[in-house]
Amino acid sequence: MSDTPLASQIWCGPLPDLEAGGLERPRIGIGGMSIEASTYSPHISGVEAFAVRRGDDLLGYYPFFTGRRDDILGAADWVPLVHARSLPGGAVDPEFYQWVKRELITAVDEAVAADGPFDGFYFDIHGAMSVIGMTDAEGDLATALREALGPDTLMTTSMDLHGNVSRALLDATDLITCYRMAPHEDAMNTKERAVYNLLTRLRADTGSDPEARRPYKAWRQVPVLLPGEKTSTRLEPARSIYAEVPKTEAMDGVLDAAIWVGYAWADEPRNQCAVVVTGDDQEVIAQQAERLARLYWDARKDFVFVADALPLDKALDAALADDAPRPYFISDSGDNPTAGGTGDVSWTLGELLQRPEFSGTDRTVIHASIFDPAAVAAAVAAGVGGTVEVQVGGHADSGPRGPVPMTAEVFSITEGDPTAGTQVVLRSGAVHEIVTERRKPFHKINDFTSLGLDPLHADIVVVKIGYLEPQLYEAAAGWKLGLTPGGVDQDLLRLPHTRLQPGVYPFEDVATDPDLTPVVTRR
Repeated sequence: MSDTPLASQIWCGPLPDLEAGGLERPRIGIGGMSIEASTYSPHISGVEAFAVRRGDDLLGYYPFFTGRRDDILGAADWVPLVHARSLPGGAVDPEFYQWVKRELITAVDEAVAADGPFDGFYFDIHGAMSVIGMTDAEGDLATALREALGPDTLMTTSMDLHGNVSRALLDATDLITCYRMAPHEDAMNTKERAVYNLLTRLRADTGSDPEARRPYKAWRQVPVLLPGEKTSTRLEPARSIYAEVPKTEAMDGVLDAAIWVGYAWADEPRNQCAVVVTGDDQEVIAQQAERLARLYWDARKDFVFVADALPLDKALDAALADDAPRPYFISDSGDNPTAGGTGDVSWTLGELLQRPEFSGTDRTVIHASIFDPAAVAAAVAAGVGGTVEVQVGGHADSGPRGPVPMTAEVFSITEGDPTAGTQVVLRSGAVHEIVTERRKPFHKINDFTSLGLDPLHADIVVVKIGYLEPQLYEAAAGWKLGLTPGGVDQDLLRLPHTRLQPGVYPFEDVATDPDLTPVVTRR
């Protein structure tokens, strides 16, 4: 095992000392809206999809405000306003988006009217929020927030690396950064870094120039749009490219550096890779932004899937081979709920039930999962050990295959999951199908064992996911990435992208290199 700590274990150091002209206890607001939303999924993400946090509930969401970083907690008067967060899904209901936007802007207006302008604001977003009828939801929300805050409030923004950075979003915020790991083991680390950078600037002495607190930003979009499953930082070339980010950050005159992969399952002009380097030395940040952009562009044809990518039948053939190790994992990637899939595509279940190798009980095959509240209710009514005849899945997204008829034994019933609600396992031959009341990703071993299933001793585990999250990655003795249909189909060229900017690879393979000279701006 490497001695190098994971990024998730590397948190920001102590805050710098308060300088003579710095703000000893600035007043900082918190708010935002976060979802990764596929425009190719028929699912609509409305009020039921989001957890809305306010006040202490919102402050408690961040571990660096709950005792781990007393210096950060005590360095400002924090004003948590409103934040809406959802699991990835389909595009957002525009009425709900407007409701959240009004809630946030009204909260800012009332706070400013009562106590004056904020010194800083932490804007927590994903960066891949698609809203029905819009093409740049985060840019719209950031612009409205900037207008409410006024020109002098310093705004910091944290994002997922699968987000998108439009010019509108760039111009509305002052500091902007994103994750450096995929899978996202450094998610909270990144949020802390965004807050740490904000406090660093607010505690600094600006001398006679109050604008000196506001750093310069060097921004360049890179016309490449790839799925996350081809850009994992576990593998080259992303591993080496992202290793350059902290090296850039450590340079004199640089505050932060970030590379966004972009979000591949939305059809909007902003969707592509982006690079932002922030700092005080305009020449250095411009050089570094162009260097990082060039690294990514030059490597565009070298990115590969994190595992052998095969059609599902071929992946199952590999898993059934006599010498296949156990447990053998297959990613049911086309309906990955953590990338924006509906979570109810039934295509893979239908394929599993049709395989003659799975008709008996000499094997254990687990599929996670399908959300279907009606099938769950039928299983609960039958009870453990009972038999049900149900039509499973294919209700929200019926495109690849409609509801799948299934006659099955109710293997287990588990109630009270905060995300999934009631969960049942339906067994037909070797196939153990997990059906949930609400959408849920399955990322941890306990997600299975809590249902009476043991993935470590199963023969085949098929899970709706792209790259395997850490616990599953460690558990998998064998692994294939199944190229399955759904709203987050890994074969991007099968999806009708029509609104991307010209020249975006792999949708266009241009013969000449793009101009990667960055825009350098200070809002």
